[in-house]
Amino acid sequence: MGISDKISNKAEDLGGKVKETAGKAADDKDLEAEGKGDQASAAVKDGVEKVKDAASNIKDKLTD
Repeated sequence: MGISDKISNKAEDLGGKVKETAGKAADDKDLEAEGKGDQASAAVKDGVEKVKDAASNIKDKLTD
């Protein structure tokens, strides 16, 4: 996983947490849901990057 991908995913996750918290504070269910969606999206992207890293590691071990 590239460092820029890690930073981007973390920023999306943190932004989602801020939106969720703001939505709860303002009793804005749409904003709260959007924040949760952003967090879920970041988690999926992070998972995909981890799978890519694992596949790359396996490939490297097989070619050594």
